[in-house]
Amino acid sequence: MTEETPPPPTGQSIELHPLIRRVLAPNPSPFTYTGTQTYIVGTGEVAVIDPGPAEQTHLDAILGATEGETIRYIVCTHTHRDHSPAAAPLKDATGAEIAGCAALVLEDSGPRADSAFDESYTPDRVLKDGETLNGDGWTLETVATPGHTSNHLCYALPEAGALFTGDHIMGWSTTVVAPPDGDMAAYMASLEKLLERDFDAYYPAHGEPVDRPKRYTRGLIGHRKQREGQILRAIDEEVRVIPDMVAKMYKGIDPRLHGAAGRSVLSHLIDLERRGIVSRDGERWERIAA
Repeated sequence: MTEETPPPPTGQSIELHPLIRRVLAPNPSPFTYTGTQTYIVGTGEVAVIDPGPAEQTHLDAILGATEGETIRYIVCTHTHRDHSPAAAPLKDATGAEIAGCAALVLEDSGPRADSAFDESYTPDRVLKDGETLNGDGWTLETVATPGHTSNHLCYALPEAGALFTGDHIMGWSTTVVAPPDGDMAAYMASLEKLLERDFDAYYPAHGEPVDRPKRYTRGLIGHRKQREGQILRAIDEEVRVIPDMVAKMYKGIDPRLHGAAGRSVLSHLIDLERRGIVSRDGERWERIAA
């Protein structure tokens, strides 16, 4: 989506594929872009992926989009507050089963108020890598993709050649990987895992569909490796505390995103530390001599 393209309408059901509809939640922000995208899979008997925030207008939009149909499953990719809180009220309204990621609540003093964990999320069934949910003419296959969060799951829809990527891969920005739960090594491994699969399109929770998935995924891996190189060069140039690294590497971005950028830099540094490439002394980071 270019700057000239208007954002998709909030609350409307838009068909992206005969088996896929999208309903945009009314929660735009510097971290959620135009908002969280809820996907409806199938017709007649459906699954709802990432029901989003517990906003009554969004809940009404999902119920309106599925009027006359049966919601069999409510499926969550992870438990950040912009993804899973509507699961409970949607279950109350429909009797659907909540299936998907494990519950996870973590104390996190990070800068992203939207990404605090959802304490209300209680799944009826936790899905493991490779497990499936089935409906009339569709199958959802669980693809475990830890990294953005340790409980993050994607879901493949083989009948459409599609992968619902949650926040693991977004269509508008790179993903924030924020310690203590976010893990850069796990995130990179999850990106590599997707390269082993063939998909026609990714459907992210934020941003437009990705129609060249492998190329896009390779680009994300390359970007992370480039960012790692920038961090190491910054340390070599005596830029050794995270706020100074962010100022050097993220010129021109919205200042409201500096805190989130700092968390991703920290995740890179923790990964480098585990690999024996850097060490820390308080808030300062140094190279370890080869």
